[in-house]
Formats: sequence, structure tokens, C-alpha cells
Amino acid sequence: MPRFNYLRDPDEIERQSFVQIRQITDLSRFDAEQQQVAMRLVHTSGDPNIVHDLHFSVGAVAAGLTALAKGTDILCDIEMVSHGISKRYLHSPVLCFLNAPSVIDRARLARETRTMAAMSEWPAHLAGSVVAIGNAPTALFRLLDLLDEGAPRPALIIGMPVGFINAAESKQALWDIALTEFQVPCITLLGRRGGSSLAAATLNALARMANGIQF
Repeated sequence: MPRFNYLRDPDEIERQSFVQIRQITDLSRFDAEQQQVAMRLVHTSGDPNIVHDLHFSVGAVAAGLTALAKGTDILCDIEMVSHGISKRYLHSPVLCFLNAPSVIDRARLARETRTMAAMSEWPAHLAGSVVAIGNAPTALFRLLDLLDEGAPRPALIIGMPVGFINAAESKQALWDIALTEFQVPCITLLGRRGGSSLAAATLNALARMANGIQF
């Protein structure tokens, strides 16, 4: 007999987790589909209070679901976001250019972050895409620059970079202008909090919904 008695079934662990999340999290300001994203972020972070920073622009979830149903490209700022995405629920390619040799050389020559340098590869894939930025505020700012310069519009931006320099500012800029100036809906966590796992969790919540899976 095992010394420790604990729940082992992964499906039951997830089911019971979401039952508890509904009990302890104030989801009242979200609609049913937004709640699926909010609960996934609580599940990933272990923090019910994270929903206070979570914001959806009008039509954001619907735009993401439509794009995923079409098998659109998914663009990630770093490999950790890409690796955190559950590919089994997707028909879409997940792209990250951070470690491409040309990007590494370009960043060195331009004295900019690799995430910024990698953005030069994005315009060819942006149209109708789903963007998931979970680490680098510079990537989110550069994306806004690209859109301001006339780059193709993605279907949805998931903007959740984390940190103390530029993170809150980049997400506030996204929230302030993405829909009004660029007609691109977004999902973001305002403030300093964010991270690769949360950006991936948001995408995963959308992918599960696109496959008819809800809690």
C-alpha cells in the first residue's frame, strides 16, 4: 500500500480543481466564455485574485475561437509560451522565431533584444493570426509599432508580458489602443503580473473551447 493517499486521476484532479475555482473566485463580471479563460488563469497561477487584472476587449474570445477554427498561425514571443500550448487541441501552426540564427545576428548588430529582432519575421504571418506574448514587454511594444506602421492585423492579441520595466506600460498601451486604433481585440493582464504560462493558459482555454470543452 502506498504511504500517501492522494488523488491520481488527472481528469478528476482537473474537474475538482475547477469546482473549487468557481467556489472561491469572483467571476461575476465575466460572461460564460470569458469565465473559461479566467478559471484557466486561476488554475495556472493558483491565485483567484489574478482575475482582477484580467481584461477582455469586446469580441476578443469570439475572435480567438474563429481564428483557431480556421487553423490560423499562432505567434509566440518565446519558446516557453510555445511549449506551454497544448497542441492536441489545435489545427494551427505554433511559430516562434526567437532562436533563428538570423534573429540572433540581427539582435546583436542592432543592440536590441532578441524578442524585438524576432518581430521582423512576424509581418508575413500576422494577418488573421493569434498572437501570444507572455514574456517580453519589448515584443508587445514592437508589435504595436508594427501595427502602427501598417502591418497586417492579427485576429487576437494575448498580451501578458511580465516584469518591472515596460510590462505594465506595454499592456496598458495595448488595452488603450488595440481595438480603437487597430481594430484588433485583445486579452490582457494589466499591471506587472503575467508570464509565459499565463499566456499559454489563455490560448489553451480558447483551444479547449474551440473543441467544445468547458468546465
